[in-house]
Amino acid sequence: MRVSLKKGDALVIVDLQNDFVPGGKLAVPQGDHVIRPVNNAIRIFRGGRLPIFLTRDWHPVNHSSFEDQGGPWPPHCVQDTQGAAFASGLAVPEDAIIITKGVRTEPDEYSGFQGTDADGNSLDERLKQLNVTRIFIGGLATDYCVLNTVLDGLMRGYETYVLTDAIRAVNVKPDDGEKAMERMVQHGAEPTTTESLGV
Repeated sequence: MRVSLKKGDALVIVDLQNDFVPGGKLAVPQGDHVIRPVNNAIRIFRGGRLPIFLTRDWHPVNHSSFEDQGGPWPPHCVQDTQGAAFASGLAVPEDAIIITKGVRTEPDEYSGFQGTDADGNSLDERLKQLNVTRIFIGGLATDYCVLNTVLDGLMRGYETYVLTDAIRAVNVKPDDGEKAMERMVQHGAEPTTTESLGV
């Protein structure tokens, strides 16, 4: 079903960074496969002059989620490293709003709503400043940062769409991504694809 974009819509791309795609320190299987559909969504939102947000992990070297600190993950997206840069091939617009999270040693911050922009505004504050009521979310990974960003968006009252062709899961357990998608839908998220978007 086609989704017609309108004023009040925003695109939120979650953590599409080098360390989360193949060759990165914490690569999501087929994580690079989301770049093409994400770029498609960016092109459509730019064509409609609608806001685009990109979240990113930006961790200190001793972040609490790292294995050396007793966390579950290998070091990844360390501040000012190539691994923390947005994925090669991602068409980041010059006017995109960057939301940075995980900048302190703890706690871990999976949701984009836990981060802030360069001026210290949270994602929620920035969306409200732009009178956004609907958000369209893609990126990495389905079962962690996408899941938590979607749930937080719904909790804050945004009509929330998940771009199913623009997400991939870590799948520590084989069905983690499927379960995450089910959970998002159960909480009110609408699944759609970048191919279904139009202005």
